[in-house]
Amino acid sequence: MSQVFDVLKERGFIEQMTHEEEIKNLLNNEKVTFYIGFDATADSLTAGHFLTVMAMMHMQKAGHRPIALLGGGTTMIGDPTGRTDMRQIMTKERIQHNAECFRKQLSRFIDFSNDKALIVNNGDWLLDLKYIEFLREIGVHFSVNRMLTAEAYKSRLERGLTFFEFNYMLMQSYDFYRLYKEYNCILQLGGNDQWSNIISGADLIRRKERANAYGMTFKLLTTSDGTKMGKTQAGAIWLDPNKTSPYEFYQYWRNVEDSNVENCLSLLTFLPMEEVRRLGALEGSEINKAKEVLAYEITKIVHGEEEAIKAQKAAKSLFVGGGSAGSIPTTTISSDTFKNGIDIITLLQKTSLISSRSEGRRLIEQGGIRVNGEVINKIDQNITLDHFNEDKNCMVQKGKKSFHRITLQ
Repeated sequence: MSQVFDVLKERGFIEQMTHEEEIKNLLNNEKVTFYIGFDATADSLTAGHFLTVMAMMHMQKAGHRPIALLGGGTTMIGDPTGRTDMRQIMTKERIQHNAECFRKQLSRFIDFSNDKALIVNNGDWLLDLKYIEFLREIGVHFSVNRMLTAEAYKSRLERGLTFFEFNYMLMQSYDFYRLYKEYNCILQLGGNDQWSNIISGADLIRRKERANAYGMTFKLLTTSDGTKMGKTQAGAIWLDPNKTSPYEFYQYWRNVEDSNVENCLSLLTFLPMEEVRRLGALEGSEINKAKEVLAYEITKIVHGEEEAIKAQKAAKSLFVGGGSAGSIPTTTISSDTFKNGIDIITLLQKTSLISSRSEGRRLIEQGGIRVNGEVINKIDQNITLDHFNEDKNCMVQKGKKSFHRITLQ
């Protein structure tokens, strides 16, 4: 059994734990069944899910058994964590379709053969619950006062928290309890924003079963302005190649902020830590070499080596000589958007050339943004229909290597 706790610790995954010494002893010396939940709110996993998937891969390589819990039931309510409004209510059919898409994607990363890992759907027990029985069996163990101190609920109280969403913590805690009873699952993992839900589940098992259960959360990758990585102005970065092409996926990681490179190499690749630290220590223009390694390694894990090589070659061909027209990433935007103009930073976000507005401002101040070959030197520069040629195209360039074509719809 490899010392996977030490691996996760060294690579920077671990943020909070219920019982550090006990968890370390369990993971380094025994075979543990653990779970991570995935609410089926879309038909593809995102780059935001990828960190937890990497943790699952590390754990499975060390001999532990993952349970990927699909939220066929909890998605019917929606997790209020990090929300300023209530999630859109989805149909059972849409949730089931999304869960099946998750199942296929997770199978690319996790080995589910011979009971090495499980995929379970919490709709199997949540959708047919009898409400009064549930309240008597589970609800009696929850303090409303304590629940209201959870960050997920505190942040919603002023704007309004529905009783509908208030049930989410009970649902997730009950998931942990069921998985403990049926599969001897004693550990729940998740993003750091799930801490309140995780400790509630572990506490429920201790109260009902007089047994030990544990929780561990991972850090959330964020940009310098505090927003979650894996999202752009145009939307999420998806693991589905039909929603985010391998090239666009590669370019997103190629363009991360300098300060995030070492973090991403550590958390999102399997490169040895010695190499991670060497690449992360590069400075100035040299850091771009580390970004290329980062983009290639992540794209290889998610889309396979062939697609990673193709994305890398397409990026380099643009740098060397403009590349072929087909290799230039393109975004089509309605011509109405440009009638009164759109500021350059918003346009850069729409094309995923930057991960935050602060990055855009910095690049413009350094002369790193060009439109149709001309340097942009004003952060409030408006891009209008005048910037498009007769073929309805406009070329945006970031630094020397990143090109993006805007086409009018």
